[in-house]
Amino acid sequence: MKFTRQASANWKGTGMEGVGTVSTQSTTLDKAQLSFKTRFADGVGTNPEELIGAAHAGCFSMKFSFVLNELGFTAENIDTNAKVVFEDGKITNIHLELTASIPNITEEQFQEAALNAKANCPISQLFNAEISLTATLV
Repeated sequence: MKFTRQASANWKGTGMEGVGTVSTQSTTLDKAQLSFKTRFADGVGTNPEELIGAAHAGCFSMKFSFVLNELGFTAENIDTNAKVVFEDGKITNIHLELTASIPNITEEQFQEAALNAKANCPISQLFNAEISLTATLV
């Protein structure tokens, strides 16, 4: 299966005083506010790190569900929290916290399924992806 999804960003002004927006193809985010404050302090809006966290938590939860299904289990509930650490100008760590309710699974099966999902979730693998760029100056 192959598909493409799109998101866009707009920025006006300097890095510190400027303002921007981010939007997604699905319009779940539609010109959501982005600024220095929303990234490095408290402000109304979003930031790249929390968007990566949301993507990783969502992708991991879905992959975990698929792994469980392959093992013959169905989760009653899966909660995943992704803590994205930004330090010295880069993302240094993402810690996933999983809490799930799965009937009849053993602790060993649960841990193996969680590790499988962590290793094979497409967002977990993203950081080894090729990144291409097209740059146009107008």
